[in-house]
Amino acid sequence: MTDQDELIPVGKIIGTHGIKGALKVHSYSGNIDSLQSAKTAFLKKKDGTLCEYVIKSVSAHAGGFILYLDGFSDINQVLSFTGLEICLKLSQLPATDQDEYYWRDLIGLVVFTDQGIELGTLVDIFETGSSDIYVVRGGSKEYLIPAIADVIAEIDIQGKKMIITPLEGLLDL
Repeated sequence: MTDQDELIPVGKIIGTHGIKGALKVHSYSGNIDSLQSAKTAFLKKKDGTLCEYVIKSVSAHAGGFILYLDGFSDINQVLSFTGLEICLKLSQLPATDQDEYYWRDLIGLVVFTDQGIELGTLVDIFETGSSDIYVVRGGSKEYLIPAIADVIAEIDIQGKKMIITPLEGLLDL
């Protein structure tokens, strides 16, 4: 499998919608474009196996998406899909803009302050209304770092590090 064939989780099926086989999807990125432009998607089953399906249509709905897969037209056919992750090939995702990153590229970066103090490793990211929050763990400490320009000084994907300029009180917890 080449790097461009690498599968990237883009969302999770959280339920069904209506009775005609539609699926409610929680998107990890909030971006509908990649699913709309993809012709196929992979559903990752709980045992890790992957099944490829043709995407019939995708539309925005209540902070998530409604997904129809080709060949499914009844709720009973898709009930078992609830809880499964939706993955796309890396080649199906749009290119990022400058200073824009996929979460998968950020998780695992070692985070330093602009004074050279190592805080730990970025282990998780979660969305809030205004910006993402980076969860950084080092030793017994955990830091919640807002992903805003005033704090994030540098991201070096190749060097696997991030440098932050902490706001007053940010690291005091």
